[in-house]
Amino acid sequence: MKKLLIAAFVLVAVAVIAGFSVITSSRQEATVPIEQTYGPDPVLVEPKTEWIPSVNVAEATPWPAGAMPRAAEGLQVKEFAAGLDHPRWLHVLPSGDVLVAESNAPPKPDEGFSIRAFFMGLFQSKAGAETRSANRISLLRDADGDGVAETKSAFLGGLNSPFGMTLLKGKLYVANADAIVAFPYEDGATEITAAPEKIVDLPSGRNHHWTKDVIASRDGTKLFATVGSNSNVAENGMEEEKGRAAVHEIDLATRQMRPFASGLRNPNGLSWNPQDSNLWVVVNERDEIGPDLVPDYMTSVMDGAFYGWPYSWYGQHVDERVEPQNPDLVATAIRPDYALGPHTASLGLTFNTGDLFGPDMKNGAFVGQHGSWNRIPRSGYKVIFVPFADGKPSGPPRDILTGFLTGEGKALGRPVGVAIAGDGALLVADDVGNKVWRVAPQK
Repeated sequence: MKKLLIAAFVLVAVAVIAGFSVITSSRQEATVPIEQTYGPDPVLVEPKTEWIPSVNVAEATPWPAGAMPRAAEGLQVKEFAAGLDHPRWLHVLPSGDVLVAESNAPPKPDEGFSIRAFFMGLFQSKAGAETRSANRISLLRDADGDGVAETKSAFLGGLNSPFGMTLLKGKLYVANADAIVAFPYEDGATEITAAPEKIVDLPSGRNHHWTKDVIASRDGTKLFATVGSNSNVAENGMEEEKGRAAVHEIDLATRQMRPFASGLRNPNGLSWNPQDSNLWVVVNERDEIGPDLVPDYMTSVMDGAFYGWPYSWYGQHVDERVEPQNPDLVATAIRPDYALGPHTASLGLTFNTGDLFGPDMKNGAFVGQHGSWNRIPRSGYKVIFVPFADGKPSGPPRDILTGFLTGEGKALGRPVGVAIAGDGALLVADDVGNKVWRVAPQK
């Protein structure tokens, strides 16, 4: 028996070493400069099928004492809050208090052992993405207005991988991984102890993409919620994708939910464009067709529109991996408004509605790019700004906050959610660094 156990252990070890060798030797390098994969007309190359995903994980390592990201020229960054537990998303209350969702993926159904899942777990752990979810929303308060939160307190607990938050007519709506729930809210409150009121269920289960965002309509009668896909390109079958890869509209009077826009692989960062009042999102696109494809993007979303996933990418470029094909639907696919680079994991989006950054940056968009795990060279790991004019992107992106990667390629932090503080500064959630950063013009 002992010999059999030793033999089995040796076989597993050999398989792991061999698998790691195959994965690392199969990596492809990008051929298009990353700058050419941003904007309304990105360079799009021919797909390169990756039978095994390219892997280039940036190992998570703590920020050294006193270290912080680099702000762009004319801007300064400071630590708004520290000691958080995987902070993912931010919401600024009318009082100026800041809510931060400390959250990670919920437990997945037991699908048995697979070599692919085993290695993906190893890589996600290395990237700092395998921490247990705190399932908490905390409140950060900067009472003296010096740009540093003096107090941090548990505001709302017992949640299920919370992410998006929105405040409407005395209720705080929270997007859990499986439902939209609501809680009564009073101005200035430091804690909510009331039981949740379920508004609607959201697709859950496998939750390949678990983050759900939520925002209220301008007139306060509806909510909009995002639901990401359950796969890369529907490899688990389209039955598992019902209601997914979409932005949904929820009527608060009837609690009825309907698809508002579809074909969006992993949409997040719901934001209202201040110039034309259209709804915008950022979207993580698909993997495993090369380091130069497919660009993540931000786009306005229109009622009834289809944006391609899984049948096509960046408009009507057919993804031949998907079976069966759907040419009639592909013919309706809308090209996104603005590319954000391949594998940048763009997750955060907020429009700069304040005046603090000056007229040149008024009404433009800040985007939090969480960073790649499967591209050589790495992409993302920064916060960018895209100028807007007349409701449309009007120029190349500008780096606003960088320095999340060391010279050795380790990740000190990874930016996710972005929000505009009450005083107009930019707040950035860093889920690997466990901090919230504040960016503002130099005094």
